[in-house]
Parts: sequence; C-alpha cells; structure tokens
Amino acid sequence: MSCKLLHLFLYFQISSHILFSKKGIVTNFLRTIILLGVLQGFIVSYLLYSTSKGRSANKLLAVFLALLSLASFNLYSSYYNWYGSGILRFVAALLPWVIAMPFGPLFYFYIRSFLDSGFTITKQRKWQFATIVVDLVPALIAQIYVIGVLLNVIPRKPAPWVLVIDTYNVYSDIPRWLSLAWYVFLSARYLKQYQQENSTTPGLAWLKQMTSLMLIFLGIWFLFLVPYIIPEYTDRLLGILDWYPIYLPMTVLIYWFGIKGLIMSYQETGEKKPANILSKEQAGDLLLQLKKVMEQEQLYLDAELSLTGLAKHIGVPSKQLSAVLNQHLGKNFNEFVNEYRVELFKEKLLNSENETYTITSIAYDCGFSSQATFQRAFKQVTGLSPTAFKKEKTRYN
Repeated sequence: MSCKLLHLFLYFQISSHILFSKKGIVTNFLRTIILLGVLQGFIVSYLLYSTSKGRSANKLLAVFLALLSLASFNLYSSYYNWYGSGILRFVAALLPWVIAMPFGPLFYFYIRSFLDSGFTITKQRKWQFATIVVDLVPALIAQIYVIGVLLNVIPRKPAPWVLVIDTYNVYSDIPRWLSLAWYVFLSARYLKQYQQENSTTPGLAWLKQMTSLMLIFLGIWFLFLVPYIIPEYTDRLLGILDWYPIYLPMTVLIYWFGIKGLIMSYQETGEKKPANILSKEQAGDLLLQLKKVMEQEQLYLDAELSLTGLAKHIGVPSKQLSAVLNQHLGKNFNEFVNEYRVELFKEKLLNSENETYTITSIAYDCGFSSQATFQRAFKQVTGLSPTAFKKEKTRYN
C-alpha cells in the first residue's frame, strides 16, 4: 500500500512540475503550434497538388509548403524522441529531412506561374533545383559511413562522422539563406515590373504580401544566422533560444500561405477564361504579327512600351500575348522587347557615324529607359558588357 502511495506521490510531483512550470507550459505551447502547422501544411499541400482545378502554380506552392512542413516535422519529432527505437533513428539518419535549397526557386516560380498562365518550367529552369545537393550531403555522408562499416572498409567509429555532419549542418545554412534571399529579390523585382504593366491583375496584392512576409522571415533568419555560424556562440544560442526563432516564423508562413494560397487557387481558377487559349495556328499568326509591328513599326523604341500597350496595339488580351511569348518563344515581355533594342544598339555602336556618342546615349536612343536596365539586358543577350563587346568587334574587324 505504501509503495502505491509513494508512486502516486511521485506522479503527482512530476505532473505538478510540468503543469505549473512556466517554461514547460510555454515550451509545450510553442511545440503544439509547430505541430499544428505541420499538420495543416501537409493537408493543404495535398489539396493543392491533387485538386482537379489545380494549375502548375498550385503544385509549386504545394511542394513549397510540403518542404516547410517536412523540416518542421523533423524538429518536432526530435523534441519528443519519435525516433526512439534504434531502427527508426538509423533510418532517419539516412534520409534528408531539411530540404531548403528549393525554397527560393519554388517561391519565385510560383509567383511567375500564378501571374502568367503560359509560364512553364523549362529544362534550363529545372537546373536551378540542382542546388538541392547542398541539402543531401549530410544524408550522403551517413550513407557512406554505414555502407563502409558494412563492407568493413570504414572502422565503426561514428564520432568523427557525426562531427563532420554537425559542422556541415551549421554552415550549410549560409547558402540556404543566400539562395532564398536571391529568389525573393527576383520575385520582388518581377512583381514591380509586372505591376507597371498590369496594375489591376487579380491576386497581385496577395503575391506582394507573400513577398513582404518572406522578406521579414529572411530578416529574422539573418539575425539568428549571424551568431549561429560563430562556433563559440552556436551551442549557447541554441541552448537559450533553441530553433524557435526560425521555426515559429516558418510555421506562420505555413499557416498563412496555406490558407490564403488555397483560397486564391480557387478564386483564380474561377476567373480563368478559356477564350485566352490559342491554337497553334492562331499563335503562329500572332507571332508573325508581333514580328511585323516590332521590325517595321519599331515599337520597341518607345521606352514606355508595356505588355498592355503592345497587346492593345495588336488587338489581343495581354494575358494571351504573355502566354504566347512564354510558350512559343520561351521569353517574357521584357526579354522579347529588349532583344530588339540590343540588336539595334549593336548596329549603332559599330557604325562609325556614332563614334562621338556615348554608350548611354545610344542605349536611350534604342528604347532603354535606364542605364542599369540596358547593362543587364545587354549582358543577358550577348554575354558581354557593352564596352567588352565593342572592343571585341573592333579587334575582329
């Protein structure tokens, strides 16, 4: 009897400590938030990916949310030792749970695909996902060690291998942050350019909101990352804050992007007009018409030319024009127009009559609205700077 009373007393003491400890309550609350985010992320990912009304944009968002949720699940499961058995721990160590390098491309391509129904992930764009190898390295190291031990090639001493993996995991967050920051920057720039041409597009405000949230997340991550990668502060930082400064904002992204993204996917689908879809013959006629107005009327000389303006000039909806450019030429509006401007610039630059003019003045005469835009477009088309191009052509001639 006394033994049972002692057990009850100990049970009461332990339970009271957990329930009334502020730290325990807060910790359990935060972990519950992460768990609910994981559950919602996987559910919404499934709905977005499998819905019959879905487009490629929905699938991209689905994969993005699934990867966020997978990383959060890995953290939550480590807190509660869900890999308690030796077999589960062994299997978990051989699999990549945190796959963060695709975050940036998925986010950027989602925005492009949402605004442009003709946007496709070409072979060249698929190569942007090759950076996923950064996330696979820890699992590959673990697999090499296990195979080596089984083949009696590597001694059964896991400590050095674990140290390598832990050190790698710390510094691998640097390319992850840089990658995401670059693609968020590309997204913000694309939205700015798109808004100048299509100010009333449905869903544009939502995409700008997404980008703003990603910028906030990047800022929080940066503040955490700086002390985290300094060896003397790494363990101290995790001991005080754990991973909550990263994964709680990530959970907010899962909640908001999941709910709002699902709503927007149905709204966008309902607004989509089948009339904008062209046959191959119609697309071919439109491309011939485009070539005519660009080469004969030289509309590209107008620095204020926009997708909407060009579409009105030839009498087609702007979304239809954008889809044709993307699907049949593999270019967006700016790339299409700037190629004409660059070709004219090259002709003028090599013309002896224009030797007294500066590169900038010639660029403005060709329809460019700023020197920065010109420099970027010229290098994208030719692979050289304007000065290098001129020197090379002059030496060749």
